[in-house]
Amino acid sequence: MTVAALPGRGLIERGLLELASGEETEAALLVLIGAPRLRSLGMVVPSSRGLPDTSPELRLYEWLAATDSDSAHGRYNALLRKLVSFERALACAS
Repeated sequence: MTVAALPGRGLIERGLLELASGEETEAALLVLIGAPRLRSLGMVVPSSRGLPDTSPELRLYEWLAATDSDSAHGRYNALLRKLVSFERALACAS
């Protein structure tokens, strides 16, 4: 399996770019949540320089709730499932 074929690759790549730019976005926060596992799998994850020190999990949920509080919980869980799917596929590809 090539990295290009991994599920959720686009979301993770976007998050890496946005994180490197210091942007606090849905994708960047998701990458911060997965940073320890992604780093252990060999990915280079930029630091969260310039972003608040609070937990990325809480910040992601608050970000989602600010845009649509009724669907925040479901969207949060869907994003975490995408992250886990990507991490598992990356582990298998390594």
